[in-house]
Amino acid sequence: MADLVCRNFDAADETRPFLAGMGRLDLLETDGGQVGRAVFEPGWKWSEHIKPLAGTESCESAHTGYVVSGRIRIVMDGGDAVEAGPGDFIQAAPGHDAWVLGDEPCVVLDWTGYGDYARPPSG
Repeated sequence: MADLVCRNFDAADETRPFLAGMGRLDLLETDGGQVGRAVFEPGWKWSEHIKPLAGTESCESAHTGYVVSGRIRIVMDGGDAVEAGPGDFIQAAPGHDAWVLGDEPCVVLDWTGYGDYARPPSG
């Protein structure tokens, strides 16, 4: 384990674009696992722009993150919902949809749920 690390998401180890140019996921590999920065563009919705990549009915990633900017609505399959904005800590279990609110990109840092997120199908 490194004693001190400073990395920038603009020089990510991997970048995964979302469908229709609706944003991207920038991933950093760290000793503690992957850390991601997602940039969700206005109009982005998981069920439209990630579902075709994931191949599941709802997002099956668990997320632990922090909203840097913009606003996002997360709705669990069971109906519970939250609206999160700048400065909010969020946790979402598998089984949800989400979409950007308003006309500003939503930027979210996540340290648990982006490892396989928006990964194009293999083969």
